[in-house]
Amino acid sequence: MPTVQVADLKDGDFLLDVREHDEWQAGHAAAALHIPIGEFVARYGELTEAAPQDGRVHVICRSGARSAQVAQYLVQQGVDAVNVAGGMQVWEAAGHSVVTDNGEAGFVL
Repeated sequence: MPTVQVADLKDGDFLLDVREHDEWQAGHAAAALHIPIGEFVARYGELTEAAPQDGRVHVICRSGARSAQVAQYLVQQGVDAVNVAGGMQVWEAAGHSVVTDNGEAGFVL
């Protein structure tokens, strides 16, 4: 399964957050698209509309396990997708912004 480190992400990289609603509401990357893993197959069209046509999809969850499953699914669909190693825990620890839906400072559940 292809993975990338949080440190290797660049501004503008497309980020797909597959955590549950309560985790997302506590805090997320500002520019991420949120589709919980349990709703992912049903909402797959939202990803294909939002993702850059020739770009990579960086899939993130809390620690990297759920996002690895979704990234694997996307690769099987022919999408250039990678799992973000360590997930939002590493994202937050690396000092990246974590916000709530109203833009206030958030945290990772």
